[in-house]
Amino acid sequence: MTLTTSRPTPLLISYAVAVDALLVVAFAASGRSSHAESLSIAGVFSTAWPFLAALAIGWLVTRNWLQPVRLWPNGVCIWLITLSGGMALRILSGGTALRILSGGTAAFAFVVVATLVLALFLLGHRAIAASVLRRTSKR
Repeated sequence: MTLTTSRPTPLLISYAVAVDALLVVAFAASGRSSHAESLSIAGVFSTAWPFLAALAIGWLVTRNWLQPVRLWPNGVCIWLITLSGGMALRILSGGTALRILSGGTAAFAFVVVATLVLALFLLGHRAIAASVLRRTSKR
């Protein structure tokens, strides 16, 4: 299967959706853990939801289901949309309940760490999957 001309299988699309979401949740959980915050489902969700929402928007904007493990432009756009959209939702969540859920802040160190970790996660798994697909398609 070539990454640019073949239609991706439902399994590949499911893989990409699930791994993207899992890695965003892992990012949120690791951040909470490093700050000794609650790792309850509600606690992790409170950190992850802005980034998960932005990730979903990224998938829609890029139509990523057409080439779910492509690094450029899909993966890079999804990373940047997830990062910037997640930060915006985190900061701009206007209502009290949303502000409590999301934290309402984005300190410079958090932005730097989020940029690097989300790049590693969202681009890294795509690079690995694309490499595996290239190798298996040559057989």
